[in-house]
Amino acid sequence: QVQLVESGGGLVQTGGSLRLSCAGSGRTFSDYAVGWFRQAPGKEREFVGGVSWSGGYREYADSVEGRFTISRENARNTVYLQMNSLKPEDTALYYCAARVTVPSQNRYDYNYWGQGTQVTVSS
Repeated sequence: QVQLVESGGGLVQTGGSLRLSCAGSGRTFSDYAVGWFRQAPGKEREFVGGVSWSGGYREYADSVEGRFTISRENARNTVYLQMNSLKPEDTALYYCAARVTVPSQNRYDYNYWGQGTQVTVSS
């Protein structure tokens, strides 16, 4: 099993950048695909992007395509979400989640979840 901890959230102005980190426990973290999700108050948790176990495959929601980039350092058991050109609509609690092998856009496909890190984008 894997445990996940998100960090890097904070307050940023519109157009600014943040880099979120998802730290996983143990060497087996490198065997998992990781997805990033976000949830605003009163809204459903939605897919942001995902990365395969090797980092060779990445996918993004249309709403963040071209602005967000996912990468991973398996030696450090860490996946990153680089967020650029942030908009107020990006304000949400951001979660990382893990599943075996390949990412999925369906949150129910993920087995392990972190506690989330808050991102707030001021207008």
